[in-house]
Amino acid sequence: MSHFQFKILQAGPQQARIGKLFTPHGVVDTPAFIFCATRAAMKSLTIEQMRAANTQIILSNTYHLMLQPGADDMQRHGGLQKFTGWHGPMLTDSGGFQIFSLGQGTVADEIKGRRSLKQAKTLLKINENGALFKSYVDGREYLLTPEESIKVQRKLGADLIVVLDECTPFHVDKSYTESSMLRSHRWAKRSMDEFMSHDDGKQKLYGIVQGGIYDDLRQQSADFVNQHDFFGNAVGGSLGANKQQMYDVVAYTMNILDRTRPTHLLGIGGIEDILHGVLQGIDTFDCVHPTRIARHGGALVKPWHRDQDREHLNLRNHKYKLDQDPIEPDCPCAACNNYSRGYIHYLLKTETSLAFTLIAQHNAFFMNDFMQKIRVAISENRYMQFFAEWSTANVVDKISDQVI
Repeated sequence: MSHFQFKILQAGPQQARIGKLFTPHGVVDTPAFIFCATRAAMKSLTIEQMRAANTQIILSNTYHLMLQPGADDMQRHGGLQKFTGWHGPMLTDSGGFQIFSLGQGTVADEIKGRRSLKQAKTLLKINENGALFKSYVDGREYLLTPEESIKVQRKLGADLIVVLDECTPFHVDKSYTESSMLRSHRWAKRSMDEFMSHDDGKQKLYGIVQGGIYDDLRQQSADFVNQHDFFGNAVGGSLGANKQQMYDVVAYTMNILDRTRPTHLLGIGGIEDILHGVLQGIDTFDCVHPTRIARHGGALVKPWHRDQDREHLNLRNHKYKLDQDPIEPDCPCAACNNYSRGYIHYLLKTETSLAFTLIAQHNAFFMNDFMQKIRVAISENRYMQFFAEWSTANVVDKISDQVI
C-alpha cells in the first residue's frame, strides 16, 4: 500500500472539510498550516521549538537550496529530513515563485506601486526551456528548467513536491497571462515526465493552477490539472489586487478543481485569508507571515485581544513598556507562560534576538492552535459561527507582503 493517501473525513459548510494527508514521514490533519523553513531553517526557531508548538508540516525552498548548499551536497547529508532533524512531513516548492519575484518584485511591491526596487533583478531570461538567472550567492548563471527543478526536489527529499511554473503578476495583461499559463502547462507536463521517469514511491507531485484573475483562464488551467494524474492541486499565480478579488478567484477555482485531491493555496497565511480559504475548500496553506511579523514585533492574537483591526499586536509600541501581561492571557505557549509583553518590548527596543524567538514561538503555537480550532469547529458543525467570531470586521484592503 502507498504511504501517500488523502482521506476526507467530514464535510462542512460550503466546501469546507476536514481530512488526513498521509505521507511516509507522518500524517497531517487538514486544514493545516505549513510553516516556511525557506533555507532549511525556521527564522528564530529550532526544530524542537516547532515540535513543541504542535507543528505538523514544514516547507523549504528549491530555489534557495539549489544555490546553497546545493542539491548534491544536500543529498550527501541525507536530504532535508536528516539535514534539518525534522523527520516529519515536508513540502518543497519548485522555484517558480522566485522566477516571478526576481523579475517583478513581491506582491506588495506591485500592489503598492514600488516598481523600481533598489536591489538588482537577477532574472535574466524566461523562455520555453526555463528561467535563466544569476545566483545571488556567487554571481554564477543557472538555468532552472522543469526537469532540473524536479531533480533538485528529488535530491532534497521532501514528501510533497511541486511542478515548475511561472507566477505572473496581476499588472500584466490577459494576453501575457494566457501565454505564461500555457507555458506553465507545458512545463508541468515536462515536470511530470521527469518525475515519473524516476518515481520510487517516496514523493508525490502537485500540479499548479494559474490563470491570474481571469475566470476563463482559471477554468482552462483547472481543466489541465484535473486531466493529469497529479496527487494534489495547488492554486497559484496572481490572485488579484485586493482581498475580495483574491477570495473570488480562489472560490471560482475551487469550484472546478478535482475535489478528491488535497489542495494547497500557495503563499497565503493571514487569519482572514485562511478563514475564507477553508470555506472555499483549501486543505493547506503556507506563508512566512507568522515568523516575518515576529521579526518586526508582531504577535498574532485572537480577535478579542486585538486593539486595532489588524491581526497582531505590535509589541514595539510604547504602551507595552510597563505591560506585565503575557502576549495572550489564555495562551499556554512557552512564551506566554514565562514572559510579559513589557519584557518582550524591552528586548525589542534593545534589539535582543531573544525577542524574535519568543514572538515567533508564540506565533507558531498560535497558528497551529488556530488550525486545530478550525478542524474542531468543522467537526462540530459550527464553522460558520467560528468564522463570524474570528473574522475581522474591517478587513485591510491591501494584500500584505506574505511571500517567500
